[in-house]
Amino acid sequence: MLLWLAHWLQNDASFLRVINYLTLRAVMAAITALVIGLVCGPWVIRKLTRLKMGQAVRQDGPSTHLVKAGTPTMGGVLILLAIAISTLLWADLTNRFVWIVMLVTLGFGLIGWVDDYRKVVHKDPRGMSSREKYGWQSLIGLFAAVYLACSVSEASNVPVFDFFMAWVRSGLSVDLPARADLLLPFVKSISYPLGLYGFITLTYFVIVGASNAVNLTDGLDGLVIMPVVLVGGALGIFAYVMGSAVYSKYLLFPHIPGAGELLIFCAAMGGAGLAFLWYNTHPAQVFMGDVGALALGGALGTVAVIVRQEIVLFIMGGIFVAETVSVILQVVWFKYTKRRYGAGQRLLKMAPLHHHFELSGWRETQVVVRFWIITLMLILIGLSTLKLR
Repeated sequence: MLLWLAHWLQNDASFLRVINYLTLRAVMAAITALVIGLVCGPWVIRKLTRLKMGQAVRQDGPSTHLVKAGTPTMGGVLILLAIAISTLLWADLTNRFVWIVMLVTLGFGLIGWVDDYRKVVHKDPRGMSSREKYGWQSLIGLFAAVYLACSVSEASNVPVFDFFMAWVRSGLSVDLPARADLLLPFVKSISYPLGLYGFITLTYFVIVGASNAVNLTDGLDGLVIMPVVLVGGALGIFAYVMGSAVYSKYLLFPHIPGAGELLIFCAAMGGAGLAFLWYNTHPAQVFMGDVGALALGGALGTVAVIVRQEIVLFIMGGIFVAETVSVILQVVWFKYTKRRYGAGQRLLKMAPLHHHFELSGWRETQVVVRFWIITLMLILIGLSTLKLR
């Protein structure tokens, strides 16, 4: 919005031309989201408390968590509010990637909001059924996958619809250009051509998988938000590189016109996340809830697909991956041993993984900070793929 205003007034106020610089708008987006989050945070917490949006704590969980019962949840609305306002203010609203990322983020946030609302207000511990939640996630994920198959392949907003119609007329057999291939990190010239259906399938699983992985990680005060900020910031750097014809050519990455504008969204997500951490740090005054975790995970997955860094997201989001794998292994092992021996056995003391470390004697703050450190190390490995290829 401000970019459009600057273009309209630049002849009368030449100093506004500085808003054209992407890096400046990214910094301002982060600051704007941070200020919105810090200023609106107390009001949101009071509102959630007044509405009795208190968190229900697992009775079979660590005993130290029982004191958290009643802490306001659904605080993810604060994050989404800050991201949306900041992005709308500072991003180029004609950019085809900004809107699809916003759609996925807010769409997954709406799913999480309904789930949280049923749990807290309707006192239904199940919330949305797994089938219902996954169905809505799949609908949004498939729509985003089809749209991105078209938009990543084209160099402007207008041909996206034309590409989609050409795909339909050709019997759904249009090949995708090389920029849509799966890139292998640490390798210069090897990429895997996915084809249209392969691209859509991979995109669907990355978006939905990232959303649920982040949601599983959200279990301790401040645990998930800092990794989201760090991974989002790193993806913003990749977006800036891929969107620049100069930097992408120098670093031997495919140039994806328009991808650089996602730096604004990632910066806004970082600012909003840090503001939320102010109130979510131990002992938390508010919890994110599914409304925030599902939305942020979906956002990370969508940005990673656009900048063609799905494998790098897997590396940088190693904490999210480990938490998800721990749950899968725990369930599979329990069912296997129950069927084989008549009594289910646990592979870990408790899943997800952060609860296992808690029950192993780590304090909550130790688990959180150590997971942050691991994430930072993985981020550095992911960023090294920019040059080590």
